Amino acid sequence: MQFFGGGFNHIYPRENVELVKNIIDTGGAVISEYAEEELSLPENFPMRNRIISGISNGVVVVEAGKRSGSFITVDCALEYGKEVFAVPGDVNSIKSKGTNELIKQGAKLVENVYDILEEFL
Repeated sequence: MQFFGGGFNHIYPRENVELVKNIIDTGGAVISEYAEEELSLPENFPMRNRIISGISNGVVVVEAGKRSGSFITVDCALEYGKEVFAVPGDVNSIKSKGTNELIKQGAKLVENVYDILEEFL
């Protein structure tokens, strides 16, 4: 499943065009609440993240800095009562500060897929 922050005629980033074709060709879903011609603008992504967290059973954050946009998705997930998972990272990496902070705040630590599956089985 792929969610867009703009219309289908403006796939962002452009590298995802082949991914979108593959998703459709294999029977997957490509979802947007925007008109076909609407551009993928930065202000659209928080609204897109709302849909992602709403349709999901939980949210997994793999890598996030302290001020990552992933926190918008996490906040929505928490509002909707969804599970929040985080993959721990190197304590010296700025790309791990957000995920490590989520774990400190109570997100479920993920070391493998079974850490996620056990919450839903």
